[in-house]
Amino acid sequence: MTNLEILKRLYKDYTKKFIGKIILSIFFSILVAISTSAIAYLLDPAIKKIFIEKNKDLMLLIPIAIVAAFSAKGISLYTAKVILIKVGGEIQKILQFQVMDSILNLSLEEIDKKHSGKFLSNLSYDTGLIKKLVTDTILLITKDTLTLIGLISVMFYQNWKLALFAIIMIPLASIAAKSLGKRIGKVTTESQEASGHLNTFFLEVIKNHKIIKIFLRENYEGERSNKFIDKFKEKVVKIQIVMTRATPIMETLTGLMIGGLIYYAGSLILKNELEINNFFSFLAAMMLAYQPVRTLATLNMGVFQGISAAKRILPMIDTKQIDKNADKALLFNEGDIQFKKISFKYENVENKILDNIDLKISSGEMTALVGHSGAGKSTIMNLIPRFYEPFAGDILIDNQLIKNFSLSSLRENISLVSQDTTLFDDTIKNNIKYSKLDASDNEIFEAAKLSNCDEFINKMPNGYETIIGENGVRLSGGEKQRLSIARAMLKKSKIILLDEATSSLDSETEEKIQNAINHLTKGRTTLVIAHRLSTVINSNKIYVIDGGKVVAEGDHANLLNKSDIYKNFYQKQLAKNNEINL
Repeated sequence: MTNLEILKRLYKDYTKKFIGKIILSIFFSILVAISTSAIAYLLDPAIKKIFIEKNKDLMLLIPIAIVAAFSAKGISLYTAKVILIKVGGEIQKILQFQVMDSILNLSLEEIDKKHSGKFLSNLSYDTGLIKKLVTDTILLITKDTLTLIGLISVMFYQNWKLALFAIIMIPLASIAAKSLGKRIGKVTTESQEASGHLNTFFLEVIKNHKIIKIFLRENYEGERSNKFIDKFKEKVVKIQIVMTRATPIMETLTGLMIGGLIYYAGSLILKNELEINNFFSFLAAMMLAYQPVRTLATLNMGVFQGISAAKRILPMIDTKQIDKNADKALLFNEGDIQFKKISFKYENVENKILDNIDLKISSGEMTALVGHSGAGKSTIMNLIPRFYEPFAGDILIDNQLIKNFSLSSLRENISLVSQDTTLFDDTIKNNIKYSKLDASDNEIFEAAKLSNCDEFINKMPNGYETIIGENGVRLSGGEKQRLSIARAMLKKSKIILLDEATSSLDSETEEKIQNAINHLTKGRTTLVIAHRLSTVINSNKIYVIDGGKVVAEGDHANLLNKSDIYKNFYQKQLAKNNEINL
């Protein structure tokens, strides 16, 4: 989009809905312009009537009028700013909500392309620049343009020759500011990128603080942080320097203007074409015009900053994932899942993760995937809830192509328990009920009991109301895993996906959880991934995945005889650890 198109979009989508408040702010801006012009004008009668004619009657009235003009200016400016500050806050809130909504609705593939630190920068840094663009532009254009018109009117009223001489400054200042505005847009983009990198680094440090400490890498990360912070500082300083470049230009132009004005005014006074009271009123008007001229001349810098931010945010808002089949509900009957000639690869990557896969996951049964890390097991699981879309082939549930139906109707019938346990910094109760927000307390307690969570919950200081910290930091690995299983149990989905669901559990706890999982998966379509074969040994069917292909399938006993890969897993993991006797 062009800069003009972006400005039109910002007005139509964000500013237009607050037009009533903006008009009210413009009204108070008009009062600012009138009162500022009155201040300059009142110096004429003040000097003439008080100092030259020594009029005692006006000695009190004129100062009172000047005080009233300044007060009116201050109150009007305050009111106009407060109105637009509130409008700006609402606009930033809308933008931040839209950015969050876009992130929440993006596909996993889109989210994986961009680090969370850069999303954070979009949410805070960019929305702030757009808010500043919308609010400052409205206030400054109306207030300073009207003020400048009023002051120029006073200048022409006092002496049109001096006024013509003075307004030469305006186009000169505008020409200088235009080149600075283009530069500020480029530097702002660089600053946003530096902000994104800094946020990314910060989140990585917080997430990996244990690893940093155990490997004694505080100094190393300190040096890295210095580089990121220094780079961000350089960009921020560069913006401020570019913005400040207008100061010497404007000061020089003002000096030339005042020097030339005094010389020219002196010649007019000598010719009796200008009175001293007119000159001081004119001079006051010109000095008061300095601020709006400088602001308007540099306004395009802020505009370029806001436009640069909009160019980063608006495409993200526009490209959020839209479910084209939102009105088509997938009907679940038995829950059979079929993979037909499925291939998958990541964007811009040549190698396939899955290559022509055929699978059948029968309803009411447990199906397991076994294979080395990187074989493609998790990818197969991620394709079922359509976290990713296959490169080729079809996935069917109950003979229905899942790509032809709404995501919500698909996912509301699927529960996932992953090895990467995800919990919220909230109470235990709220973490369990996250899968079913309207669940009753009895349902929550039942899910906790079946997943063996009540054992540790009852020992917590506040029981189910205990805050567990960021991603469950106050819980052990096994406790977190059991909590995620309770969450899945509560949903009572027809399809259960278990990705290394017992990987963080000791043998005793694993046995308890396995019993709970057996209860959870009874009569439901279940797909299990596990490196530990003790969790899949009783599966109705096991697929051995290697290099993105199905290399063997069957039950445990069958695979021991015909699959060297499976037999190798079995011998290394089960026989070696004496979990099952050969």
